[in-house]
Amino acid sequence: MSVIITGATKVMVQGITGHQGTFHTEAMLEFGTKVVAGVTPGRGGSQVHSVPVFDSVEEAVAETGCNAAAVFVPARQAMDAVIEAIEQGMELIVVISEHVPQHDAIQMIQYAKFRGARVLGPNCPGLASPGTGKVGIMPNMIFKRGSTGVVSRSGTLTYEIVNALTEAGIGQSTCVGIGGDPVVGTDFVEVLRMMEEDPDTGRVVLVGEIGGSAEEEAAEYITKHMTKPVVAYIAGRTAPPGKRMGHAGAIISRGRGTAESKVKALEGAGVKVAVLPTDVPRLIRESA
Repeated sequence: MSVIITGATKVMVQGITGHQGTFHTEAMLEFGTKVVAGVTPGRGGSQVHSVPVFDSVEEAVAETGCNAAAVFVPARQAMDAVIEAIEQGMELIVVISEHVPQHDAIQMIQYAKFRGARVLGPNCPGLASPGTGKVGIMPNMIFKRGSTGVVSRSGTLTYEIVNALTEAGIGQSTCVGIGGDPVVGTDFVEVLRMMEEDPDTGRVVLVGEIGGSAEEEAAEYITKHMTKPVVAYIAGRTAPPGKRMGHAGAIISRGRGTAESKVKALEGAGVKVAVLPTDVPRLIRESA
């Protein structure tokens, strides 16, 4: 069993004919994902890597029965693309697009919740379950099938830590990049809950960063509900005080959001926190 994506997931790529959509469609297919449709208005009837392209999501659903979307459209078009996907019954919508206006993100995420759809992102790398498939842009070659779940706010740190796990012989069940923007559709707590319930996930790596309170909220959930061991890494320990860093979500206020407050909260929840990303495999082994 995997988290969020399953063998029944059939993916539609919105913006498939753009450079990023075309490139990552090929990579998803190579990873074993069932990419069954693409959507680019005005390009219906063409193909990308043998995937049929349609002019609308409605046509793609009618012809292929797709139930998940990967969104590779410009930021200003992202909300319209997501709403179109929601209204056509997509169960999972992974928004790769970055720089999505915050007000747009709020609207599309709230509408998804109202309609019972799951949004991952925006500004996220997506998710991957080795042996099942992936939706998004995570590199194929870094993964190894196993029982360690990974949930992260940072795309590049996800890649670094997953690669370190694989090189250490530690495989992954599902890796989820939730995105680093202030407003995201799926948060740490939701993914931790799914990984706690997943029989094929035996332990979890949480990758956080300074700004916001998501990691502190995750620590509260871990304290009350997690029975599986959790290892964490928090980026930004050396960030200059008072300086805005990295993601738009890196905002610190009222004592929450600093690396110190996150590490303290997680350690208080019994989580082993790595000082360096390369420490994660050792801590995972120690937690087994």
